[in-house]
Amino acid sequence: MANNTVKKENHWLELEEWRKKIDAIDHKLSNLLCERLNCAQNISSLKQRIGEEVLQPAREKEVVENVLNQADSELKACALEKIYKCIIEETRLFQHEWKNEQQTLSSR
Repeated sequence: MANNTVKKENHWLELEEWRKKIDAIDHKLSNLLCERLNCAQNISSLKQRIGEEVLQPAREKEVVENVLNQADSELKACALEKIYKCIIEETRLFQHEWKNEQQTLSSR
């Protein structure tokens, strides 16, 4: 019985270590996503100056394909595709909101 308690305690400790690792990754990931949004903001500004639309399906497809090439399994590729489609959608919305905000500021 005591042996099971020790094993369970070891499993909980291991679980906490994995969670700490994920927390550290999430911290890095959130910084990278903010950096990505800054890039998207600059891209939106350039698109506006050259008369390009925010939505560019060919580029979005290229981004997803680049990410999927990094996956080391079909299961991970499937998950990454869903994640990146969400990232791209939110980035597109961010670009639209930023563009609208800039237009509002310039019309004052």
